[in-house]
Amino acid sequence: MLTPAQISETYFLESRHQLLEIAAYLDRYDAAVARDGGQSGPVDAEKKLALIRQALAIVAETKPTQERTVALLELFARV
Repeated sequence: MLTPAQISETYFLESRHQLLEIAAYLDRYDAAVARDGGQSGPVDAEKKLALIRQALAIVAETKPTQERTVALLELFARV
């Protein structure tokens, strides 16, 4: 079993990469909305964006009531 320090050292770069990808996705979406004159697009696109924002909130919880992975699986299973 890894120690907290080992986990941080082992997974930091991968996690940072994944967060940068999410930030890029949100930036691309915002840029597309700005190009389209503030029109966010189809309802389906808005629902997907809302799911990503909910997922980020779950991931950011400091003392989650359940494992974050389980919470995300349950969130995305509702789609």
